[in-house]
Amino acid sequence: MIPTVRLSGVIMAAGGPLRPALSLASVAPLLQRAFAQSEAPAVAISINSPGGSPVQSRLIFQRIRDLAAEKKKHVIVACEDVAASGGYMIACAGDEIIADPSSVVGSIGVVSGGFGFVDLISKLGIERRVHTAGQNKATLDPFRPERPEDVEHLKELQLDVHRTFIDLVKERRGAKLGDDPNLFTGLFWSGVRGKELGLVDRLGDLRSVVRERFGDKAKLGLVQQKRGFLAFRGAAPGTVGAFDPARLGAGLLEAAEERALWSRYGL
Repeated sequence: MIPTVRLSGVIMAAGGPLRPALSLASVAPLLQRAFAQSEAPAVAISINSPGGSPVQSRLIFQRIRDLAAEKKKHVIVACEDVAASGGYMIACAGDEIIADPSSVVGSIGVVSGGFGFVDLISKLGIERRVHTAGQNKATLDPFRPERPEDVEHLKELQLDVHRTFIDLVKERRGAKLGDDPNLFTGLFWSGVRGKELGLVDRLGDLRSVVRERFGDKAKLGLVQQKRGFLAFRGAAPGTVGAFDPARLGAGLLEAAEERALWSRYGL
């Protein structure tokens, strides 16, 4: 039996009320249980994520590599619909990366998004009042005009994060990587093209690869999250699982943002 962990969703430090977050805190128990199965020669990880937090992505990547070294396990990663941006960063934790020919992989870049509401609040007759100690404390405030120096600072930060991402991919993929000039520009590709670029090792599906490597009797054993009683409907007010209209409203906005991330890859 090959323990299998399925990582699906947008990567962020904290989830909303409508769906859990894909973060180190949420996946660490699953990874620990998977790698603790001493009789298993390998651990399989299935990824379906358009990315998200670069910090959480790297933390998950590092936890997988640390456990693999500690338990001396071969790690097989399978990309589902999409393993892009932070999702691809996690995929790099695999000793072997598999993708479907139609999977979306890559997007090795950094993006920050937001909205500007300066004209809107002006039309509504609303005055924005911000008081800070520190001239840059209100950097990129969406209710104030955008300053060129703020944008420049953000771009410098993005370049730092991008360099970290590039170094990680180069360290893990090494000589397998092709020399396409667009490899680290944030573009993304199909599994077929990803294999040509060296982003993935082979095309196929996880079950077939596991049986090929470990024999026809080898099976995948899904490691699932344990759910407590309070996680179900009917929990007492103020506890996990209780209905909260305010959190529900925030969750609707978060769900819309998540939908936009998936839509970027045609999903």
